[in-house]
Amino acid sequence: MQTHPSVTPPPDLYVSVNGINTRYWQMGERGSTIILLHGGNGSIEFWLYNIANLAQHHRIYAIDMVGSGKSDRPDGSYSLGYQAEFLYGVMAALAIDKATLIGNSMGGGIAIEFTRLYSDRVAKLVLVDSMGFGREISLGIRLITLPAIVNLLRPGRWMVPAMLRSNFYNGSQLPAEWMELRYPIFALPDRNRVILRIGQSNFNLAGVLPQVYQPILDSLANITQKTLIVWGAQDRIIPVKHAYIAAAGLPNSQLEIFPNCGHHPYLEYPAKFDRVVLEFLSS
Repeated sequence: MQTHPSVTPPPDLYVSVNGINTRYWQMGERGSTIILLHGGNGSIEFWLYNIANLAQHHRIYAIDMVGSGKSDRPDGSYSLGYQAEFLYGVMAALAIDKATLIGNSMGGGIAIEFTRLYSDRVAKLVLVDSMGFGREISLGIRLITLPAIVNLLRPGRWMVPAMLRSNFYNGSQLPAEWMELRYPIFALPDRNRVILRIGQSNFNLAGVLPQVYQPILDSLANITQKTLIVWGAQDRIIPVKHAYIAAAGLPNSQLEIFPNCGHHPYLEYPAKFDRVVLEFLSS
């Protein structure tokens, strides 16, 4: 894991998306537009160590997806389709006609689903340890389909590093600064209700629901956008074999495997990740 310099977060901005108060960060005033999509139950804080570097060359938006971070938590299915439609509303509200989507985990699944629905609105794709290429997913994710398990997720400060360490190759090196930023999001009231809805909309105890991943697999050959696939070799959430499934199925893709890396390459190796992404975007 790389050393992380101290970073000041961008100011929180808000926009109404079909009545949903939505938090986002925006940096950069030139170059193409990029939208950063965090994983399920994540928040824009996950992009803290990338947004400024990427914004030197591009216009960057990091979005708290519906139900996550400090955005509103309406009732809904929280399927990939629901979240893709929300992203369409975000782009309309921010007057973004076309963008490159960079999505991690469920954010990657949302990016693919959005591309299936609105291909003309997507310039390029960057899929980072992305959901959508098979059933396999960690036991911890499968268990958030059970109300009794989700109700045990109490927001004690000690739980944040304990829960996150399995996401990283070496979670003990996560910056304390980042942990402090992430804890208030983790402790927001009513978060567990949405965690359960996300879980039951997309998973069961056997893994990702077939009706979630099979349409993605069936449509990969039709996604012609240039796509960068980035994966941590030691991802314990979504296995690295899904990276190879994605690379084989997407006709215009390139693959980057990060060694000694878990589920969040952009957070474990931000400088390397940013370099690989910027080279891809300039090609």
